Amino acid sequence: MWFFRSPQIVFGPESLDYLVEIPARHALIITDANLVQLGLVNLVTRKLDEAGVAYTLFPEVRAEPTLELALRGAEVAREVKPDLIIGLGGGSAMDTAKTVRVLYERPDLPVDGISPLEPLNLSKDIRLITIPTTSGTGADVGWGVVLTDEVSHRKLVLGSPEGLADFAIVDPVFTLDLPPAITRDTGMDVLAHAIECFVGAWRNDFTDGLMIKATELVLTYLPRAYKNPHDEEAREHMHNAATIAGLGLGNAQIGICHSMAHALGGMFHAPHGRLIGICLPYTLEFAANGMPDNLAALARYLGLTTAPGQEGAYALVEAVRQLGRETGHPRSLKEIGIGEREFAESLPTLLDNASQDPCTITSPRVPESEEFNELFWCVYHGKPVTF
Repeated sequence: MWFFRSPQIVFGPESLDYLVEIPARHALIITDANLVQLGLVNLVTRKLDEAGVAYTLFPEVRAEPTLELALRGAEVAREVKPDLIIGLGGGSAMDTAKTVRVLYERPDLPVDGISPLEPLNLSKDIRLITIPTTSGTGADVGWGVVLTDEVSHRKLVLGSPEGLADFAIVDPVFTLDLPPAITRDTGMDVLAHAIECFVGAWRNDFTDGLMIKATELVLTYLPRAYKNPHDEEAREHMHNAATIAGLGLGNAQIGICHSMAHALGGMFHAPHGRLIGICLPYTLEFAANGMPDNLAALARYLGLTTAPGQEGAYALVEAVRQLGRETGHPRSLKEIGIGEREFAESLPTLLDNASQDPCTITSPRVPESEEFNELFWCVYHGKPVTF
């Protein structure tokens, strides 16, 4: 038995206007200081003012949200007692908002107890709205949460379907001034979501078509958005692609590209999308060498090839690499300044964390311990995966 889960999605130019129509008394806006400085938070607060909704800002979100941050946000929520929680920003803000919403209502629950196996019994009196400001994580429509445990240098993958947002507002106005590097990195995250959900162990009829479309949109529009930040058509399609691919996260799940990026991010604190973009071609090669059929099918749907099997799969790998070349994406961990000695010393922890990551379970081809080790080294040096 399967379920397809999604918030109500409001999308397209001026979709932020819908915020005025959502009844509320007091909103807690969970965001980061940079969005406050850029004036993007004002786009939201003006709508709340128009609707007569009071609000409290919690602008403490960082690039890597932590357990401590989520707990502090829940304390603020208990102080102001909101009936509306808004996660405004990238995946960090939205993941923090989802966690705060749960902990606000369930102060008895430890953070690592947020699990699909744990009934949360959340009330219907508090609504959660997610508003993405980058075209990347898909966290606006997913129920998964990634938080960093700074003590263990590990990223925890948590979440419950009950923590899904009530509304996702997908307005491309927030992305028009994104710098090229952030556009590229977040766009590669979208691509990884779409491909991994299409080829993974839990792919299904309800997500396959969405993932094909999301992949097509990224391959077509990411180079345009990267080269011309004010290309409104490209921005709108990339923003839609991020949310479309995000629907795969909670309904089909992802794979070892994310397992590796989670492990690397917990250790080295590089941007998540950058690590995803580095890892993706190598993890796809690994899949193509052992279980190529789904990759080849996706390549055929995209019109990249008519070849079956490994030849077809490698056509998709090459399309991903070509996208990286067009957008100047780093090709290895070494290229982004991670020292080889530091990497080698961290490798046992990286292997342990990646192998235990839930994303590994749903990968189309699950690496053995030695294969994971070799795969990490290929990603470090930028060497082809031949096993």
